[in-house]
Amino acid sequence: MQLHWHRRDLRAADNRALAAAAEDGPVCPVFVFDDAVLDHASPPRVAFMLDALLSLRTWYWEHDGDLLLARGDPREVLPSIAEVLDAERVVWNKDYSGLARERDAEVRRALDDADVARASYHDAILHEPGSITTNEGEHYSVYTYFWKKWRDRAKDDPFPAPDADALAAPTAGDLPDASLPSLPTLDDLGFDEPEASLPDAGTAAARERLDSFCEDAIYRYDERRDYPADECTSRLSADLKWGTIGIREVYEATDDAKAFADGENEVESVEEFQSQLAWREFYTHVLNFNPEVVTENFKNYEHEIAWRSDPEGLQAWKDGETGYPIVDAGMRQLREEGYMHNRVRMLVAAFLTKDLLVDWREGYDWFREKLVDHDTANDNGGWQWAASTGTDAQPYFRVFNPMTQGERYDPDAEYITQYVPELRDADAEQIHAWTELPDAERERAAPDYPAPIVDHGERRETAIETFEAARGD
Repeated sequence: MQLHWHRRDLRAADNRALAAAAEDGPVCPVFVFDDAVLDHASPPRVAFMLDALLSLRTWYWEHDGDLLLARGDPREVLPSIAEVLDAERVVWNKDYSGLARERDAEVRRALDDADVARASYHDAILHEPGSITTNEGEHYSVYTYFWKKWRDRAKDDPFPAPDADALAAPTAGDLPDASLPSLPTLDDLGFDEPEASLPDAGTAAARERLDSFCEDAIYRYDERRDYPADECTSRLSADLKWGTIGIREVYEATDDAKAFADGENEVESVEEFQSQLAWREFYTHVLNFNPEVVTENFKNYEHEIAWRSDPEGLQAWKDGETGYPIVDAGMRQLREEGYMHNRVRMLVAAFLTKDLLVDWREGYDWFREKLVDHDTANDNGGWQWAASTGTDAQPYFRVFNPMTQGERYDPDAEYITQYVPELRDADAEQIHAWTELPDAERERAAPDYPAPIVDHGERRETAIETFEAARGD
């Protein structure tokens, strides 16, 4: 008997550690609700996780197995389960954050003390941290060079799901004290219902999203991915965060799509999406070798950046009440869906860190609270990029103008008016000129929508001066 410890790999297919355990089966899968991990969680993510666990457990039931559920400290729970079930080995897939690596090291020691074999496998990304390096053997801090090597490296094929005869289903009398008879509710775990409407979770739903994307939108991705009203993105971010679908399966589907591409433009479009998968891995490599970036700037400045304390501005940003339409649309999408379009994520992050000069950590924490797809590596990388403090970051003197960005990427204001209903009676020209309109015209066009809380031109100059002071210029 072997145990497979599910964490951020809530699937049976294309699961490296599960496949390895099944080769020497039988294998009993287990998921541990770890309160130390839940302390860093939020309602949208836990809700999605519970739905994914239900889907996964149903798959095991349909294949004559079961997903053993437990709650407690995995350092205690896993050795206990192994003892009760007479399991010889515990396997799992690696995670790359500092907290996860510390937890896994402690679990390894606990299993060693209990004389239980263990093994961990590289699974969450295509190329393990340390496998793509500079000529000096260092990890890359510039994406372009990383991408060139990532693109040319061979990719593993997806791993098969275990057969029914490789799965074990412990009977009720065999279960340890920490086991749960059924899937807990949000309330059981201490969480409220999320205010956002979340997507369906599980491998079947993830495959539907992947198939739909690869049939159509992937061929327009390069040209239209930055236009939020076009819905030309994969919407797989939550699936990849929770591992409801394997990265090898996703990459294989994109390669199949490339084989059916009609012309060079469509080939390049598929490759542009693959480059976004590489960005995900780039940030994972950065986090693996620099776990401190979760709370510290990656880039060193000579002096501290003079971030502003602006509770009112921060709250207006959170509420989508800044008076900058594209920013407010993004922040309201975040509340409504637990998701935000990637281009808009860049804009709202730039607005917080440059127009409001609020510390990027405030925005990162809010995204962690509201995003169903929150991923430590990706979110941290994105926030530090926008704040000009990260790897390969946006230069401090290039400050997004949210009004021109809105006009460029949402010219008809379709995305804006979808999430900011107060502006639906205004025309697109008024919306894109909102910060320049006289107060009387704003009042006539959208009396319930606020005037801008800051002057972008003034704040741009202040931001540049602030960063130049931090640089010691």
